Amino acid sequence: MAYPILNPRQRVEDRKSICALAVMAKAPRAGKVKTRLSPPLTLDQSAALNIGFLRDTARNISEVSAQGNAAGLISYTPVGDEALFDGLLPEGLALVPQRGDGFGQRLLYAAEDILACGYGAVCLIDSDSPTLPAAALQQAVEALAAPGDRVVLGKSEDGGYYLIGLKAAHAAPFERITWSTKSVFQETVERVQSAGLELVELPTWYDVDDEATLKTLYDELIRGVAPSFATLQGYDARSTRELLKTLKFHEAQAGNE
Repeated sequence: MAYPILNPRQRVEDRKSICALAVMAKAPRAGKVKTRLSPPLTLDQSAALNIGFLRDTARNISEVSAQGNAAGLISYTPVGDEALFDGLLPEGLALVPQRGDGFGQRLLYAAEDILACGYGAVCLIDSDSPTLPAAALQQAVEALAAPGDRVVLGKSEDGGYYLIGLKAAHAAPFERITWSTKSVFQETVERVQSAGLELVELPTWYDVDDEATLKTLYDELIRGVAPSFATLQGYDARSTRELLKTLKFHEAQAGNE
């Protein structure tokens, strides 16, 4: 299944009441995605798990979008690998290419391009949180639907963030951030506050990018043990659960029980 590719130069005014839920994603190619999970996984296993994450996250945002006032998108890189998403996403999702060099620039440009397509708000969501609670996404949509300008931010347990939502493409939240560190969330909060913008914080969740957080995911999906910081019920990431059952990581954890 091929998905439509949005063009920021073609604004659609009918979208102005809709919040775009956009997953920031790399095309799922072995050796290019989730490499920090190898070890304990092989690169092929890491890529397979990445596909599971993408399937579950796309299904999650599609289900939230079906409740109204939201639409699911994949902000993808690299351009030219669109075919790698075929068959992975629910019907109705669209693609929008990423541009820019650094991570902060890519986030800012993604917000600019998606808002230029006519959406009234955008949430940029990581692709590493397959059990992200649907309730957190719904809270973000509701906060951005209220009158007035604001930034919505969902803190990751590791000090980063899993979601940033905006009604306008403010540059401040993406400037002078020490990316890929434990200070990303706090630095972003400081930039938002310094810019005089209202901030809405979502409940803390987690992203999966190393062996420790892979175990957190395993505990949640296989053992039924919610993360200690969880205040919301995690999403039922069925594709990810089935993949975890097939990996050697599963055998290692079972041996530790």
